[in-house]
Amino acid sequence: MTSGTDILDAVVIGAGWAGLGVSHALAQRGLRHRVLERGRIGETWRTQRWDSFRVNTPNSQTVMPGDTYVGPDPDGAMTSGELVALVEDYAGRHGLPVETGTPVTDLVVSDGLYRLAVPSGSLWARNVVIASSNQNCPERPPFSALLPPEVKQIDASAYRNPSGLDSGAVLVVGSAQSGGQIAEDLVQAGRTVYLATGRVGRLPRMYRGTHISVWMVLTGLIDLTRTELLQQGPIPGRALTGALHTISLQSLSAQGVVLLGRLTGVDDGSLSFSDEAEAHVRHADEGSAKLRSQIDEYIARNGIDAPRAEPDPAEAIGAILPNPPIRSIDLAARGITTVIWCTGFRGDFGWVRVPNVLDARGQPLHENGFAGAPGVYFAGLPFAISRRSGTILAIAEEAALLVEDIKRRLDTCI
Repeated sequence: MTSGTDILDAVVIGAGWAGLGVSHALAQRGLRHRVLERGRIGETWRTQRWDSFRVNTPNSQTVMPGDTYVGPDPDGAMTSGELVALVEDYAGRHGLPVETGTPVTDLVVSDGLYRLAVPSGSLWARNVVIASSNQNCPERPPFSALLPPEVKQIDASAYRNPSGLDSGAVLVVGSAQSGGQIAEDLVQAGRTVYLATGRVGRLPRMYRGTHISVWMVLTGLIDLTRTELLQQGPIPGRALTGALHTISLQSLSAQGVVLLGRLTGVDDGSLSFSDEAEAHVRHADEGSAKLRSQIDEYIARNGIDAPRAEPDPAEAIGAILPNPPIRSIDLAARGITTVIWCTGFRGDFGWVRVPNVLDARGQPLHENGFAGAPGVYFAGLPFAISRRSGTILAIAEEAALLVEDIKRRLDTCI
């Protein structure tokens, strides 16, 4: 055990926008803490994004707690490099106590304190905020192991650009944000692209003169709570969104992407698919139409002077679907040399050895970011509190909530 003067009020693990947002809130309350980062500030944004990647929130909303956007392009979208520069500048301006190149390899509890193993030894803290994301370990379906060895398999986080792939056709599996954007990046480079689709919603980029993310905030739709979302069924993944323009399944098909149904299995070099591609297009259309209707109602109810709705080319165009639907593909016969898995992520929390913090799958067990162990918190998790959670839009409010509880715990101890 260490002396009381060596015990930190809190340790934050991860120096992305979530961890830095929490650190800023801790500093404002005068709490002794450190931010431990395994790599560099914004490491995931440096190493797990493709070259043409853009942030989906507009510049006006891509701001850290206490900051406001001042610039000529409020509806524009930052590159990953620009976002890294933003968070680095934020950490420097506020003098946040970030220690880079400092992975936490073990977290345990002892006599009500938390011991964190780092390369230089151990740190002790009364509270720990885990802001290392649950989106850093790609997940693939089990049958991915059955693909022929000559077919290269990569995950969305490893994709960089079309020229970095072997020549030949590409199968992209998953049609949410990453899958749709990567498929478009590939087809615009002249590659033959097949897209295995899923039941995923879609967001137009702009509607009635305003960025859709701004409408989501104004209408309160982004603040639907996790409880309210669960009442509607399993929480869906993020909808298909284009950072610079609307992307739809039909706009991808018009560019030459071959739309397939859901990938259901692999057998001796052949892949099988459901015949749901048309249903998936329809589901996304219905979701977008519902959202636009909700915005229209909000505009009318509040007497807002907004431009008339104009057809979005990506949504107005009809889908070009294989007829009959493609139910099976022989990879070699189609010349498919690469499969890109855009099938989701999980977090790497194997270093956490505190009871009531992780579930049976080793993933965060929490309510509104509060873990089952007193003094352990999660920051930046998707849908942790509301639809807003997991985006930079949420961190000011969520950091304040967590830090208020940390301060309460510390005052109680004193």
